[in-house]
Amino acid sequence: MHHTPLIATIVVGLVLAAVLGAIANRIRISPLVGYLLAGVVCGPFTPGFVADQSLTPELAEIGVILLMFGVGLHFSLGDLLSVKAIAIPGAVAQIAVATLLGFVLAEVMGWSIGAGLMFGLALSTASTVVLLRALQERRVVDTERGRIAVGWLIVEDIAMVLTLVLLPAMAPLLGGTGAAASMSDIAATFAITIGKVAAFVAIMMIGGRRIIPWLLHYIAHTGSRELFRLSVLAIALGVAYGATELFGVSFALGAFFAGMILSESPLSQRAAQETLPLRDAFAVLFFVSVGMLFDPMIVVRDPLPLLATVLIIVFGKSLAAFFIVRAFGHPTGTALMISASLAQIGEFSFILAGLGVSLQLLPPAGRDLILAGALLSILANPLAFAAIDYVKPWIDKKLPGPKAGEAAAPADAPTAAEPEETEEITPTQQSGHVVLVGFGRVGSVVGDALITAKQPLLVVEQNDKIAASVRERGVEVIGGQASPADIIAAANIPGARWLIVAIPEWAEAGQFVQQARSLNPTLPILARSHSDAETEHLTQLGANTVIMGEREIALAMLALVRPDVAAAAAPDPSGQSAAGGPPADEAGSEPRPASP
Repeated sequence: MHHTPLIATIVVGLVLAAVLGAIANRIRISPLVGYLLAGVVCGPFTPGFVADQSLTPELAEIGVILLMFGVGLHFSLGDLLSVKAIAIPGAVAQIAVATLLGFVLAEVMGWSIGAGLMFGLALSTASTVVLLRALQERRVVDTERGRIAVGWLIVEDIAMVLTLVLLPAMAPLLGGTGAAASMSDIAATFAITIGKVAAFVAIMMIGGRRIIPWLLHYIAHTGSRELFRLSVLAIALGVAYGATELFGVSFALGAFFAGMILSESPLSQRAAQETLPLRDAFAVLFFVSVGMLFDPMIVVRDPLPLLATVLIIVFGKSLAAFFIVRAFGHPTGTALMISASLAQIGEFSFILAGLGVSLQLLPPAGRDLILAGALLSILANPLAFAAIDYVKPWIDKKLPGPKAGEAAAPADAPTAAEPEETEEITPTQQSGHVVLVGFGRVGSVVGDALITAKQPLLVVEQNDKIAASVRERGVEVIGGQASPADIIAAANIPGARWLIVAIPEWAEAGQFVQQARSLNPTLPILARSHSDAETEHLTQLGANTVIMGEREIALAMLALVRPDVAAAAAPDPSGQSAAGGPPADEAGSEPRPASP
């Protein structure tokens, strides 16, 4: 009855992604595989429904904007500048190596010089969404290696913006179509593009630092949560769109700077939480859009060129990045993380491929290889991260780090004081201790009190700055970038007295609870939640007590007005004893301690 390609694309894309993502998770592979397969199912190369191919990439671009905005909220200008010594030369060198490898493959296939350059450039740039999702899943965005990866990504982004601007002017020189341009015209175009990028950065650093936080604070004081959420989205999308239209900067770069400016505001954490649902939904649409571009028949038509393309993306780029990072004095763990992060291609590759075909620089077969290589490399990316733990010991033997008397690492390189650069987690020697997961707004209050009481304490914290400050107080800290299973295994859960999971992310908290309960069936476990559903989920996984913040606030208020009513209204979902401590075991064992 109605022609609704936008609604149909969103609905079918999300429904298929949810179903196939759940199936993938059920068989213990990354849900990302399900999202990509959803795109293949609703793409033009498979029978049945075909989603709108012009709308899907635009919807996916919103996911890129919100994702980069969210990353910017966790960054500061100092964080970005701290990795410039490795990110700038590293990204440029890696782009050069990948372009050369792609050029050589194009020469073997008999393509022109221009086609080879276009093909190589398209294989040199990593996907923003895939890289950031991988870093977030491993909780390393706030670590040194995470900052290097994001800084590397920003440099690649700027390089691709320059490439897209200069290509139409240089196309005739490379054998493509278009009006011939002189070297002075090309130089002028390059200078103008650099000037626009510099102008955008300057405006954001000078004017944006004043206007954006002030605007958000003004909206927050209205007391309207709806208006605050709308304002956050307007800032993220508006700055990204304005950066593209006015300065020729990419959506991703514009959104990143908007988030980085807002990170200096106390409201940055709340802004990140408000954009999270939309960010996840549109990021899924990005993977659906990638799957739609894949023609399965290319595996039959061009198996060897496709294999060579994938090898360049997954191994060629990664090896180049690995040796570059190692050459700058960073440890093996950092080099492996960066190389695995870059072992795929995405958004800019599609744009370059489309532009190359339109300028008659790249043959259609080259575009098909790029699109197929993108999907296969994204599918293989989780395997690249999984391989890190297996290859690191072997690499450490073959490529030992600097020894005494050798040249030291550069000034910006990680030092022994930066614990997140150490891959292996040293098991704690403590016993009878409290394990506190998260030292944020809630965890810091709990931790400060336990430290004051001289209670044996082990803190799990992913933020390296917070972790360093806790260590300075003489408290043992485990970096949270490792998996919950590895952290719990190193925390001596069988000998612990309590586990307090103070992080707000209920899904991640559930992993800690589940892993700890499997190791110690009698351990008292406390967690926090924001809803009854989260409380039920954490309780089913093994938490003894789950405290919902909103309910505790209400009871505290009620206790001041009517203590008798508050006592009667207090729920007891975990079976706590009247004294407030955990219940005795059902088998009749002695009660667990009521307090640390």
